[in-house]
Amino acid sequence: MNKNNDIALKTAEYLLQIKAIKLNLQKPFVWASGWNSPIYCDNRKTLSYPKIRTYIRQQFAEMIREEFGIPDVIAGVATGAIAQGVLVAQDLGLPFVYVRSAPKEHGLANLIEGVVEKGQSVVVIEDLISTGGSSLKAVEALRDAGCDVKGMAAIFTYGFPKAAESFKKANCKLVTLSDYNSLLQQACESNFIKEEDLASLAKWREAPDKWGKE
Repeated sequence: MNKNNDIALKTAEYLLQIKAIKLNLQKPFVWASGWNSPIYCDNRKTLSYPKIRTYIRQQFAEMIREEFGIPDVIAGVATGAIAQGVLVAQDLGLPFVYVRSAPKEHGLANLIEGVVEKGQSVVVIEDLISTGGSSLKAVEALRDAGCDVKGMAAIFTYGFPKAAESFKKANCKLVTLSDYNSLLQQACESNFIKEEDLASLAKWREAPDKWGKE
């Protein structure tokens, strides 16, 4: 097994252990979009566990060095990736900014909070990639400010085809510590799910808007 697979499985193991990711085929979760989903993810829980928080910070820092080189600035996507981004920026000794989902409604109406200058290279930190829409809005905001966005690093991605297409269209490289396939493998090995559940879980990712409504 290569190093990246080791990291993906270890990250998935941690997320399952602390219930940052929950899997439940019998009682699906309902997302804000209205989708029925057998998976729910809240990676902010990792911040409450120093060992796991440290592991994610270290792996992020190493991944950024290997995939992008050292940028001028680390940016976090509000709100879930602000703390993760600060930890990574601290590890790398770099400035940090964060990008709001919408401009502040008072004061300076900032979309980007912190100091970033035109021409600076930026790597964006995200906690979770679903369709990619909100994540890529942050990339667009930084590019509009004149930044050179080298790419995005996230803890976890569902791996939806729509997200892959969106990142390709935006010409933004995405790297993640773990992904849906690694999660299912680890969940099966750790007895969080049964092997016979894998087909239904795979089917959900193919058509999440229709899953559970047939």
